[in-house]
Amino acid sequence: MQNDPELNQNGKYLGTITKDFVVVADTLKEAAYQVKKRGFSEFPIFPIAKTEIPIGQKLIGKEDMAVNWNYYITYIDEFVQRQLIENEEAFKQAYKNPDEFCCLFVVEPDFTNFLFVPYPEEE
Repeated sequence: MQNDPELNQNGKYLGTITKDFVVVADTLKEAAYQVKKRGFSEFPIFPIAKTEIPIGQKLIGKEDMAVNWNYYITYIDEFVQRQLIENEEAFKQAYKNPDEFCCLFVVEPDFTNFLFVPYPEEE
């Protein structure tokens, strides 16, 4: 479950995701921390889409922070229940440290995949 080479080559998604991520990173990092701290899951996932989607709870709307994507929050359990993750153990092994990386689930008509984005370094 590496970052998809199609995404890296295609730039059209990576550019808008990266631009938005700078704006929303602190909010997403705090939300991931709260999910873990409150015992909901060790595997927070942030589905993102330019339209409304029925996965997770909306955390940040495009209009809320003037970004290109809507950000939702959920965790591994919902993905397993919806059969979006077939092999839970393989996903857990591929999952990167949520204190350092944000697990995004990009939902677009021609690209749907997981993407791990490092949080900006704290200064």
